[in-house]
Amino acid sequence: MSDTSIRDTLKAEMKTAMKARDKERLGAIRLILSEFKRIEVDERIEIDDARALAVLDKMVKQRRDSVQQYKAANREELAAVEEQEIAVIQEFLPTPLGEEELRAMIDEAIANAGAEGMQAMGAVMAQLKPKLQGRADIGAVSKLVKTRLAG
Repeated sequence: MSDTSIRDTLKAEMKTAMKARDKERLGAIRLILSEFKRIEVDERIEIDDARALAVLDKMVKQRRDSVQQYKAANREELAAVEEQEIAVIQEFLPTPLGEEELRAMIDEAIANAGAEGMQAMGAVMAQLKPKLQGRADIGAVSKLVKTRLAG
């Protein structure tokens, strides 16, 4: 991203959605901004872009879980609402990493950690997590790292 923060981008997009009378998009953006505000009030902090990415990532995960539950309960209309929110939230996340890029980053982190076996897991994940926030599913990355370290 450029010099504008994620919050500034969200506020600009909120105005655009209001002018376009796009209720669904506006609702999703307001949800994001209210979650930022809730965290700031609860934790008495100001959210920076790194934390904003973590929050957006978590919001996407929560909605994916909801989609699965709604589909399992044959509530397609509710699942559709969640999927629409996921699409809006993902617009504010960086482009997801491709599998090749991800594997290269994992290899590099393992080499940098200089350790072998499962005892290196924490060191490798500590290197990867800040680089991957919002760009890859950390749980899936963790499984890949475990596989590599075990192999």
